[in-house]
Amino acid sequence: MGTVALSFDNGPDAEVTQVVLDALAHREVRASFFVLGSRLADRRHRILAERAVAEGHWIGNHSWSHSVPLGDDRRADAVEREIAAAERALGALLDDRRLFRPFGGGGRIGPHLLSRAARDYLVANRNTCVLWNCVPEDWIDQEGWVERAMAQCARHPHSLVVLHDILPRAMQRLDGFIASLLDAGHRIVQDFPPECVPIERGRITGDLSGIVAAP
Repeated sequence: MGTVALSFDNGPDAEVTQVVLDALAHREVRASFFVLGSRLADRRHRILAERAVAEGHWIGNHSWSHSVPLGDDRRADAVEREIAAAERALGALLDDRRLFRPFGGGGRIGPHLLSRAARDYLVANRNTCVLWNCVPEDWIDQEGWVERAMAQCARHPHSLVVLHDILPRAMQRLDGFIASLLDAGHRIVQDFPPECVPIERGRITGDLSGIVAAP
């Protein structure tokens, strides 16, 4: 079957992220966590991010506030407030490739993801932009997302699944999801599909025309 990478957005959460880390450790799976900078002011959350790094998971930046997609954000200082401020909060927790995942607003891919200023910042600061190709909408249906995820993973040779480590009922099904992937013959890896990484360490590696807003 295919290859699957797991990623978790919008945490850490004092209760749910611990459940996720325990499930990943039980299955000896390594994943990626795209963290909100604003959440790291809570010491409990930072401790969980530190645990994730210690256990071999990658930590990326998912903006400071997760409020407005950067391509739609009209604030002149949006890049400083959302990307740079979150990077400062992450500090040494941030993966050395300076991983950044834009806020999609329902998992959509489109020009709302990045402004031109955000694109220029990511290139100038040697960031790696990470998108996705599997969004089972666990925030909409915390019980039925596993079946959707399995169907979506079956359609890709290399899937990058977006889940959310802030949803208690959804993440109770994580261990079963991993078991289902393995039973179906999928191989779980940490690496991202190349087509989901349009900027790698500041180098543009994919077509950005569909993810950067017009001026």
